[in-house]
Amino acid sequence: ADCRYTCHQECRSLIQLDCRRPGQWQSQLSPESTLLPPCSQNVTQALEEEKPEPPTVQEIKQRIEKYNAKVTNCLLMKLNDDGTYTGFIKVHLKLRRPVTVPAGIRPQSIYDALKEVNLAEMTDKRTSFYLPLDAIKQLHISSTTTVSEVIQGLLKKFMVVDNPQKFALFKEMRKDGQVLFQKLPLTEYPLYLRLLAGPDTDVLSFVLKENETGEVEWDAFSIPELQNFLMILDKEEKDKIQQVHRKYERFKQRLQQTLKEARGKPG
Repeated sequence: ADCRYTCHQECRSLIQLDCRRPGQWQSQLSPESTLLPPCSQNVTQALEEEKPEPPTVQEIKQRIEKYNAKVTNCLLMKLNDDGTYTGFIKVHLKLRRPVTVPAGIRPQSIYDALKEVNLAEMTDKRTSFYLPLDAIKQLHISSTTTVSEVIQGLLKKFMVVDNPQKFALFKEMRKDGQVLFQKLPLTEYPLYLRLLAGPDTDVLSFVLKENETGEVEWDAFSIPELQNFLMILDKEEKDKIQQVHRKYERFKQRLQQTLKEARGKPG
């Protein structure tokens, strides 16, 4: 109050000043009035976004009614008595690497699905398999279904026995003619994102891809899988070498043809 020294509120207990002498700086200001708002603890630390308040049941009901009004097929959302809701999402599978599936297992039947029979556990034999690129799988989920559960559900439907940590769910958005991908956290709720965006998949769609972020967890791969990766890389290397050879072979042929045509001509 005497010298008008200013500090942050967290620092006040660490500061000792002798400001008792009266003088030209004497004022009626209280010590509390010289405190500044708390400072950030670390400038390199990302600020946490304030999470919005969860919507009320009435707000959810209004959003679902608005959503269903835009649906052009039968894939409507339904509100339950407890405030949760169910609906459908479509997931595009864009996997570049082979997945591991049981060998010699018949496709899963409706009986198996109802009884929750895991056919993958019925054999120890494994084989690698390429899922069709950009295949689409439709899932009926709840508002409480997380990204982690969606990934596990997709792997179970295709009888994939790979570690779920190898995969990640992305949301795909189109803006200003560009396609943007954003990896979703495992605790996110895809159906709520679908509800907010509406049923138009051009606005928002979900994509299952390999988990490329961070360090590769090689311990999660088996020896046959690692051997398959080496075989794939070796094949890609040979294909690239052949492409380069073909490119310069065509260039050589055109150059020889041009020289042949230029023979006997002046200049």
